[in-house]
Amino acid sequence: VQLQASGGGLVQAGDSLRLSCAGSKRTLSNNAMGWFRQAPGKEREFVAAISYRGETTYYSDSVKGRFTISRDNAKNTLYLQMNNLRPEDTAVYYCAARSGSIAAKNDYRYWGQGTLVTVSS
Repeated sequence: VQLQASGGGLVQAGDSLRLSCAGSKRTLSNNAMGWFRQAPGKEREFVAAISYRGETTYYSDSVKGRFTISRDNAKNTLYLQMNNLRPEDTAVYYCAARSGSIAAKNDYRYWGQGTLVTVSS
């Protein structure tokens, strides 16, 4: 099982970034996916989730309306489009896969390494 997140970086408040998470076909096949983040000194928190076919998405209240989760199953890739970034979005972002096609905010089985997003004010 492999998940590889990328796309993080240093941006200014109000900027946009798109994170990607490349996985094996086995990891993404039939599995819902999600993004989580962990800020310095804080616990990891849920950001967004998407069902296997993409028909269902969930977002945390803190990112709703600014972030968009999507996936391209043909490319075995998960995305997180982040717009209007704020300093409080600074964190290491992780992608994860569930066992099953239904999107959810918890119970993820497979995790990738994180990618750091830093938003300056």
